[in-house]
Amino acid sequence: MAKCVIRKMEVSDVDHVMEVERASFTTPWTTDIFYQELIDNKHAHYFVLQLEEQIIGYIGTWIVIDDAQITNIAIMPGFRGHKLGEKLFGYTVQYALKLGVERLSLEVRKSNIPAQSLYQKFGLVPGGIRKNYYTDNQEDAIVMWVNLK
Repeated sequence: MAKCVIRKMEVSDVDHVMEVERASFTTPWTTDIFYQELIDNKHAHYFVLQLEEQIIGYIGTWIVIDDAQITNIAIMPGFRGHKLGEKLFGYTVQYALKLGVERLSLEVRKSNIPAQSLYQKFGLVPGGIRKNYYTDNQEDAIVMWVNLK
């Protein structure tokens, strides 16, 4: 596989990010949500994973003082299984550390074992359950977190 580049998401990337979003989630975010995140949310930090000219993944994080919340992470289905999610997640953790983040958390579907395994590689542990969190099927979310410092 050619070299992938991780860079800050730009407004001009949203249409391509939506391709990843729609291919990855049963209830995808809308383009308006991404525009709001990129333009209006001063706490939002989004990155894309680019292979040549194609955006094949992205990650979003809200950082408030010393807390980070991963909002979403996705890799195009055809590119999964090559540790690209691990690369993207690791990049974001390092970015957060440089900004002084001490704690990182996220929600993950109870059934999404591959994602849970990825997060555990970075030291995240289950910290609670959000009952009926996902609106498409009322699946529970596992809240995972880690102290980074």
